[in-house]
Amino acid sequence: MTARSRRLEGSMDAGATFASAFEGSPTPMVLVDTQRPDHPIVWANAAFLTLTGYAWEDIAGRNCRMLQGPMTAPETVAAIGAAIAAGTSFEAELVNYRKDGSWFWNGLTLSPVRDADGVVTHYFSAQADMTGKRTLEMTMSDANANLGRQVAEQTADLRAALEQKTALLHEVDHRVKNNLQVISSLMLLKARRTPEGEARDALNGMAERIGALSTVHRMLYSAGDVTRFDFREFADDFVDDLVAGIDGERVAVDASIESMAVSAAMAAPLALMLHELATNAVRHAFPDDRSGRIGITARRHDGALHMVIEDDGVGLSAGRPNPSGFGRSLVDMVVRQLRGTIAWRETAPGTRVEISVPLDSVSLRDAVADPEDNAS
Repeated sequence: MTARSRRLEGSMDAGATFASAFEGSPTPMVLVDTQRPDHPIVWANAAFLTLTGYAWEDIAGRNCRMLQGPMTAPETVAAIGAAIAAGTSFEAELVNYRKDGSWFWNGLTLSPVRDADGVVTHYFSAQADMTGKRTLEMTMSDANANLGRQVAEQTADLRAALEQKTALLHEVDHRVKNNLQVISSLMLLKARRTPEGEARDALNGMAERIGALSTVHRMLYSAGDVTRFDFREFADDFVDDLVAGIDGERVAVDASIESMAVSAAMAAPLALMLHELATNAVRHAFPDDRSGRIGITARRHDGALHMVIEDDGVGLSAGRPNPSGFGRSLVDMVVRQLRGTIAWRETAPGTRVEISVPLDSVSLRDAVADPEDNAS
Protein backbone atom coordinates (compact mmCIF):
# COMPACT_ATOMS: atom_id res chain seq x y z
CA MET A 1 0.00 0.00 0.00
CA THR A 2 1.41 3.41 -1.01
CA ALA A 3 1.87 6.31 1.39
CA ARG A 4 -0.87 8.25 -0.37
CA SER A 5 -3.33 5.38 -0.03
CA ARG A 6 -2.43 5.07 3.65
CA ARG A 7 -3.07 8.83 4.15
CA LEU A 8 -6.37 8.54 2.30
CA GLU A 9 -7.38 5.58 4.38
CA GLY A 10 -6.37 7.45 7.54
CA SER A 11 -8.40 10.48 6.53
CA MET A 12 -11.44 8.31 5.86
CA ASP A 13 -11.04 6.63 9.23
CA ALA A 14 -10.67 10.05 10.96
CA GLY A 15 -13.71 11.40 9.13
CA ALA A 16 -15.76 8.41 10.19
CA THR A 17 -14.58 8.89 13.77
CA PHE A 18 -15.53 12.59 13.77
CA ALA A 19 -18.90 11.84 12.18
CA SER A 20 -19.60 9.22 14.82
CA ALA A 21 -18.58 11.66 17.59
CA PHE A 22 -20.80 14.44 16.22
CA GLU A 23 -23.70 12.04 15.76
CA GLY A 24 -23.54 10.98 19.42
CA SER A 25 -22.85 14.47 20.81
CA PRO A 26 -25.44 15.92 23.21
CA THR A 27 -25.00 19.27 21.46
CA PRO A 28 -27.54 19.75 18.63
CA MET A 29 -25.69 20.07 15.29
CA VAL A 30 -26.69 20.57 11.69
CA LEU A 31 -24.83 20.88 8.36
CA VAL A 32 -26.07 22.73 5.28
CA ASP A 33 -24.69 22.66 1.74
CA THR A 34 -23.93 26.17 0.47
CA GLN A 35 -23.13 24.91 -3.03
CA ARG A 36 -26.71 23.84 -3.65
CA PRO A 37 -29.71 26.13 -4.14
CA ASP A 38 -31.38 27.36 -0.95
CA HIS A 39 -28.63 25.81 1.23
CA PRO A 40 -30.42 22.56 2.12
CA ILE A 41 -29.78 20.54 5.28
CA VAL A 42 -27.59 17.56 4.44
CA TRP A 43 -26.89 16.26 7.94
CA ALA A 44 -28.21 16.62 11.48
CA ASN A 45 -27.46 14.65 14.63
CA ALA A 46 -29.94 13.04 16.99
CA ALA A 47 -29.67 15.88 19.52
CA PHE A 48 -30.82 18.38 16.86
CA LEU A 49 -33.79 16.19 16.00
CA THR A 50 -34.69 15.88 19.69
CA LEU A 51 -34.44 19.66 20.21
CA THR A 52 -36.65 20.52 17.23
CA GLY A 53 -39.03 17.54 17.38
CA TYR A 54 -38.48 16.75 13.69
CA ALA A 55 -37.57 13.42 12.15
CA TRP A 56 -34.75 13.30 9.63
CA GLU A 57 -37.24 12.76 6.82
CA ASP A 58 -38.96 16.05 7.80
CA ILE A 59 -35.86 18.21 7.44
CA ALA A 60 -33.64 16.52 4.85
CA GLY A 61 -33.12 18.87 1.90
CA ARG A 62 -34.96 21.79 3.55
CA ASN A 63 -33.64 25.19 4.54
CA CYS A 64 -33.25 25.99 8.25
CA ARG A 65 -35.74 28.81 7.90
CA MET A 66 -38.41 26.21 8.66
CA LEU A 67 -37.47 26.80 12.32
CA GLN A 68 -38.45 30.47 12.12
CA GLY A 69 -41.80 31.89 13.21
CA PRO A 70 -43.66 35.01 14.31
CA MET A 71 -41.30 35.84 17.19
CA THR A 72 -38.09 35.28 15.26
CA ALA A 73 -36.26 38.60 15.00
CA PRO A 74 -35.94 39.65 11.31
CA GLU A 75 -32.75 41.59 12.03
CA THR A 76 -31.09 38.46 13.41
CA VAL A 77 -32.17 36.45 10.35
CA ALA A 78 -30.74 39.17 8.12
CA ALA A 79 -27.46 39.11 10.06
CA ILE A 80 -27.23 35.32 9.60
CA GLY A 81 -27.75 35.71 5.86
CA ALA A 82 -25.08 38.40 5.68
CA ALA A 83 -22.57 36.22 7.56
CA ILE A 84 -23.19 33.27 5.24
CA ALA A 85 -22.87 35.50 2.17
CA ALA A 86 -19.55 36.80 3.50
CA GLY A 87 -18.35 33.35 4.51
CA THR A 88 -17.73 34.36 8.13
CA SER A 89 -18.58 32.86 11.50
CA PHE A 90 -21.57 34.11 13.44
CA GLU A 91 -23.14 33.74 16.89
CA ALA A 92 -26.61 34.77 17.96
CA GLU A 93 -29.65 33.93 20.05
CA LEU A 94 -33.03 33.92 18.38
CA VAL A 95 -36.46 32.40 18.78
CA ASN A 96 -36.99 29.17 16.82
CA TYR A 97 -39.98 26.86 16.63
CA ARG A 98 -40.31 23.10 17.06
CA LYS A 99 -42.42 20.86 14.88
CA ASP A 100 -45.29 21.07 17.39
CA GLY A 101 -45.28 24.89 17.19
CA SER A 102 -43.73 25.51 20.58
CA TRP A 103 -40.95 28.08 20.61
CA PHE A 104 -37.56 28.15 22.29
CA TRP A 105 -34.54 30.42 22.46
CA ASN A 106 -31.86 28.95 20.22
CA GLY A 107 -28.24 29.90 20.84
CA LEU A 108 -26.51 29.06 17.60
CA THR A 109 -22.93 29.21 16.35
CA LEU A 110 -22.33 29.21 12.59
CA SER A 111 -18.96 28.12 11.20
CA PRO A 112 -17.99 27.94 7.50
CA VAL A 113 -16.53 24.67 6.16
CA ARG A 114 -14.00 25.22 3.37
CA ASP A 115 -12.49 22.84 0.79
CA ALA A 116 -8.82 22.53 -0.04
CA ASP A 117 -9.01 25.69 -2.17
CA GLY A 118 -10.59 27.76 0.68
CA VAL A 119 -14.04 27.84 -0.90
CA VAL A 120 -16.96 27.65 1.54
CA THR A 121 -18.87 24.50 0.66
CA HIS A 122 -20.91 23.99 3.80
CA TYR A 123 -21.96 25.73 6.99
CA PHE A 124 -21.88 23.88 10.27
CA SER A 125 -24.10 25.06 13.13
CA ALA A 126 -24.08 24.06 16.80
CA GLN A 127 -27.28 24.79 18.70
CA ALA A 128 -28.17 25.25 22.39
CA ASP A 129 -31.53 25.60 24.07
CA MET A 130 -31.23 28.95 25.89
CA THR A 131 -34.87 29.14 27.01
CA GLY A 132 -34.05 28.52 30.66
CA LYS A 133 -31.36 31.19 30.64
CA ARG A 134 -33.60 33.68 28.88
CA THR A 135 -36.51 32.91 31.22
CA LEU A 136 -34.25 33.49 34.21
CA GLU A 137 -33.03 36.76 32.70
CA MET A 138 -36.59 37.90 32.06
CA THR A 139 -37.61 36.87 35.58
CA MET A 140 -34.70 38.78 37.05
CA SER A 141 -35.45 41.75 34.81
CA ASP A 142 -39.09 41.75 35.93
CA ALA A 143 -38.00 41.38 39.54
CA ASN A 144 -35.57 44.26 39.17
CA ALA A 145 -38.25 46.36 37.50
CA ASN A 146 -40.70 45.56 40.32
CA LEU A 147 -38.03 46.32 42.89
CA GLY A 148 -37.25 49.58 41.13
CA ARG A 149 -40.94 50.52 41.18
CA GLN A 150 -41.22 49.62 44.86
CA VAL A 151 -38.10 51.61 45.70
CA ALA A 152 -39.41 54.55 43.69
CA GLU A 153 -42.78 54.35 45.45
CA GLN A 154 -41.18 54.06 48.89
CA THR A 155 -38.78 56.87 48.06
CA ALA A 156 -41.70 59.04 46.99
CA ASP A 157 -43.52 58.16 50.22
CA LEU A 158 -40.43 58.96 52.30
CA ARG A 159 -39.91 62.18 50.40
CA ALA A 160 -43.52 63.17 51.00
CA ALA A 161 -43.22 62.27 54.68
CA LEU A 162 -39.99 64.27 54.93
CA GLU A 163 -41.60 67.24 53.24
CA GLN A 164 -44.52 67.03 55.68
CA LYS A 165 -42.11 66.78 58.61
CA THR A 166 -40.09 69.72 57.32
CA ALA A 167 -43.22 71.78 56.84
CA LEU A 168 -44.38 70.86 60.35
CA LEU A 169 -41.02 71.80 61.88
CA HIS A 170 -41.03 75.08 59.97
CA GLU A 171 -44.52 75.78 61.29
CA VAL A 172 -43.45 74.88 64.84
CA ASP A 173 -40.44 77.22 64.63
CA HIS A 174 -42.65 79.94 63.19
CA ARG A 175 -45.21 79.65 65.99
CA VAL A 176 -42.54 79.40 68.69
CA LYS A 177 -40.89 82.52 67.28
CA ASN A 178 -44.18 84.40 67.35
CA ASN A 179 -44.98 83.24 70.87
CA LEU A 180 -41.53 84.20 72.13
CA GLN A 181 -41.89 87.63 70.55
CA VAL A 182 -45.24 88.09 72.30
CA ILE A 183 -43.74 87.00 75.64
CA SER A 184 -40.76 89.31 75.17
CA SER A 185 -43.06 92.21 74.34
CA LEU A 186 -45.20 91.54 77.42
CA MET A 187 -42.13 91.47 79.65
CA LEU A 188 -40.81 94.72 78.17
CA LEU A 189 -44.23 96.31 78.70
CA LYS A 190 -44.23 95.14 82.29
CA ALA A 191 -40.68 96.43 82.75
CA ARG A 192 -41.73 99.93 81.62
CA ARG A 193 -44.43 99.96 84.28
CA THR A 194 -42.10 98.71 86.98
CA PRO A 195 -40.14 101.17 89.12
CA GLU A 196 -36.43 101.37 88.47
CA GLY A 197 -34.47 98.77 90.34
CA GLU A 198 -33.65 95.08 90.37
CA ALA A 199 -37.11 93.99 89.25
CA ARG A 200 -37.07 96.18 86.15
CA ASP A 201 -33.52 95.09 85.28
CA ALA A 202 -34.49 91.45 85.68
CA LEU A 203 -37.51 91.85 83.40
CA ASN A 204 -35.47 93.64 80.74
CA GLY A 205 -32.77 90.97 80.92
CA MET A 206 -35.26 88.14 80.54
CA ALA A 207 -36.95 89.92 77.64
CA GLU A 208 -33.59 90.19 75.86
CA ARG A 209 -32.85 86.48 76.41
CA ILE A 210 -36.26 85.54 75.08
CA GLY A 211 -35.63 87.81 72.10
CA ALA A 212 -32.39 85.90 71.37
CA LEU A 213 -34.30 82.62 71.40
CA SER A 214 -36.92 84.13 69.09
CA THR A 215 -34.17 85.05 66.63
CA VAL A 216 -32.95 81.44 66.63
CA HIS A 217 -36.39 80.10 65.74
CA ARG A 218 -36.79 82.74 63.06
CA MET A 219 -33.60 81.49 61.42
CA LEU A 220 -34.61 77.86 61.75
CA TYR A 221 -37.94 78.71 60.17
CA SER A 222 -36.27 80.41 57.19
CA ALA A 223 -33.54 77.76 56.72
CA GLY A 224 -33.89 75.04 54.12
CA ASP A 225 -32.53 72.36 56.47
CA VAL A 226 -34.54 72.42 59.68
CA THR A 227 -32.08 70.07 61.40
CA ARG A 228 -29.09 72.43 61.10
CA PHE A 229 -28.38 75.93 62.32
CA ASP A 230 -25.84 78.39 60.88
CA PHE A 231 -24.14 79.86 63.94
CA ARG A 232 -22.50 82.63 61.92
CA GLU A 233 -25.86 83.86 60.61
CA PHE A 234 -27.21 84.20 64.15
CA ALA A 235 -23.97 85.77 65.42
CA ASP A 236 -23.96 88.36 62.63
CA ASP A 237 -27.55 89.37 63.38
CA PHE A 238 -26.85 89.47 67.11
CA VAL A 239 -23.72 91.59 66.72
CA ASP A 240 -25.59 94.02 64.45
CA ASP A 241 -28.28 94.45 67.13
CA LEU A 242 -25.63 94.75 69.83
CA VAL A 243 -23.73 97.47 67.98
CA ALA A 244 -26.94 99.34 67.23
CA GLY A 245 -27.69 99.61 70.95
CA ILE A 246 -24.35 101.04 72.13
CA ASP A 247 -22.28 104.15 71.57
CA GLY A 248 -20.00 103.08 68.74
CA GLU A 249 -17.55 105.89 69.42
CA ARG A 250 -17.06 104.71 73.00
CA VAL A 251 -17.22 100.91 72.65
CA ALA A 252 -16.12 99.07 69.51
CA VAL A 253 -17.18 95.49 68.74
CA ASP A 254 -15.01 93.34 66.50
CA ALA A 255 -16.45 89.98 65.44
CA SER A 256 -14.87 87.17 63.42
CA ILE A 257 -17.29 84.24 63.16
CA GLU A 258 -16.70 81.31 60.84
CA SER A 259 -19.70 79.87 59.02
CA MET A 260 -20.50 76.54 60.62
CA ALA A 261 -23.57 74.34 60.71
CA VAL A 262 -24.55 73.02 64.12
CA SER A 263 -27.38 70.81 65.26
CA ALA A 264 -30.72 72.61 65.64
CA ALA A 265 -30.87 71.19 69.18
CA MET A 266 -27.80 73.29 70.02
CA ALA A 267 -29.21 76.52 68.59
CA ALA A 268 -30.91 77.81 71.74
CA PRO A 269 -28.04 77.02 74.16
CA LEU A 270 -25.43 78.59 71.86
CA ALA A 271 -27.60 81.66 71.31
CA LEU A 272 -28.06 82.15 75.06
CA MET A 273 -24.36 81.65 75.67
CA LEU A 274 -23.31 84.28 73.11
CA HIS A 275 -26.01 86.68 74.27
CA GLU A 276 -25.03 86.50 77.92
CA LEU A 277 -21.29 86.89 77.36
CA ALA A 278 -21.53 89.77 74.89
CA THR A 279 -24.23 91.77 76.67
CA ASN A 280 -22.50 91.33 80.03
CA ALA A 281 -19.30 92.70 78.52
CA VAL A 282 -21.17 95.72 77.17
CA ARG A 283 -22.94 96.40 80.47
CA HIS A 284 -20.23 95.72 83.03
CA ALA A 285 -16.80 96.06 81.38
CA PHE A 286 -16.95 99.82 80.74
CA PRO A 287 -18.55 101.67 83.66
CA ASP A 288 -18.56 105.44 84.04
CA ASP A 289 -18.43 106.07 80.28
CA ARG A 290 -15.15 104.19 79.98
CA SER A 291 -14.19 103.42 76.36
CA GLY A 292 -12.89 100.10 75.09
CA ARG A 293 -13.19 97.19 72.73
CA ILE A 294 -15.05 93.87 72.70
CA GLY A 295 -13.77 91.01 70.52
CA ILE A 296 -15.82 87.98 69.52
CA THR A 297 -14.23 85.10 67.61
CA ALA A 298 -15.63 81.66 66.82
CA ARG A 299 -14.25 78.89 64.66
CA ARG A 300 -14.59 75.17 64.17
CA HIS A 301 -11.57 73.00 64.91
CA ASP A 302 -11.29 69.25 65.50
CA GLY A 303 -15.06 68.83 65.61
CA ALA A 304 -15.60 71.52 68.24
CA LEU A 305 -16.75 75.13 68.38
CA HIS A 306 -14.02 77.31 69.86
CA MET A 307 -15.29 80.70 70.91
CA VAL A 308 -13.48 83.58 72.63
CA ILE A 309 -15.15 86.73 73.96
CA GLU A 310 -12.77 89.29 75.41
CA ASP A 311 -12.74 92.92 76.38
CA ASP A 312 -10.23 95.46 77.66
CA GLY A 313 -12.52 96.75 80.38
CA VAL A 314 -12.22 96.85 84.15
CA GLY A 315 -12.15 93.06 84.64
CA LEU A 316 -14.24 90.64 86.65
CA SER A 317 -12.98 91.60 90.06
CA ALA A 318 -13.50 95.32 89.53
CA GLY A 319 -16.96 95.06 88.09
CA ARG A 320 -19.97 96.29 89.99
CA PRO A 321 -21.76 93.53 91.92
CA ASN A 322 -25.17 92.57 90.59
CA PRO A 323 -27.08 90.54 93.21
CA SER A 324 -30.02 89.93 90.88
CA GLY A 325 -27.91 88.79 87.92
CA PHE A 326 -27.23 85.18 87.03
CA GLY A 327 -25.61 85.58 83.60
CA ARG A 328 -22.38 83.83 84.51
CA SER A 329 -24.23 80.98 86.15
CA LEU A 330 -26.40 80.62 83.06
CA VAL A 331 -23.35 80.48 80.78
CA ASP A 332 -21.64 77.88 82.98
CA MET A 333 -24.82 75.80 82.99
CA VAL A 334 -25.19 75.93 79.21
CA VAL A 335 -21.57 74.94 78.65
CA ARG A 336 -22.00 71.95 80.98
CA GLN A 337 -25.14 70.94 79.09
CA LEU A 338 -23.19 71.00 75.85
CA ARG A 339 -20.42 68.90 77.43
CA GLY A 340 -17.97 71.71 76.81
CA THR A 341 -15.34 73.58 78.79
CA ILE A 342 -15.15 77.23 79.82
CA ALA A 343 -12.36 79.33 81.27
CA TRP A 344 -12.79 82.82 82.77
CA ARG A 345 -9.59 84.85 82.90
CA GLU A 346 -8.55 88.30 84.06
CA THR A 347 -6.32 89.79 81.34
CA ALA A 348 -5.32 93.06 83.02
CA PRO A 349 -6.95 94.95 81.59
CA GLY A 350 -10.18 93.22 80.82
CA THR A 351 -11.69 89.77 80.79
CA ARG A 352 -11.25 86.82 78.45
CA VAL A 353 -13.71 83.93 78.26
CA GLU A 354 -12.67 80.86 76.30
CA ILE A 355 -15.23 78.19 75.46
CA SER A 356 -14.91 74.88 73.64
CA VAL A 357 -18.05 72.91 72.77
CA PRO A 358 -18.09 69.62 70.83
CA LEU A 359 -20.27 69.89 67.73
CA ASP A 360 -20.43 66.17 66.93
CA SER A 361 -22.31 63.56 68.94
CA VAL A 362 -23.42 66.08 71.53
CA SER A 363 -26.05 64.72 73.90
CA LEU A 364 -28.40 67.32 75.34
CA ARG A 365 -30.86 66.74 78.14
CA ASP A 366 -32.87 69.81 77.30
CA ALA A 367 -32.21 72.84 75.13
CA VAL A 368 -32.66 75.08 78.17
CA ALA A 369 -32.74 73.60 81.65
CA ASP A 370 -33.96 75.00 84.91
CA PRO A 371 -30.97 76.56 86.70
CA GLU A 372 -32.17 74.94 89.89
CA ASP A 373 -31.51 71.53 88.34
CA ASN A 374 -27.85 72.40 87.81
CA ALA A 375 -27.10 74.05 91.11
CA SER A 376 -24.45 72.31 93.14
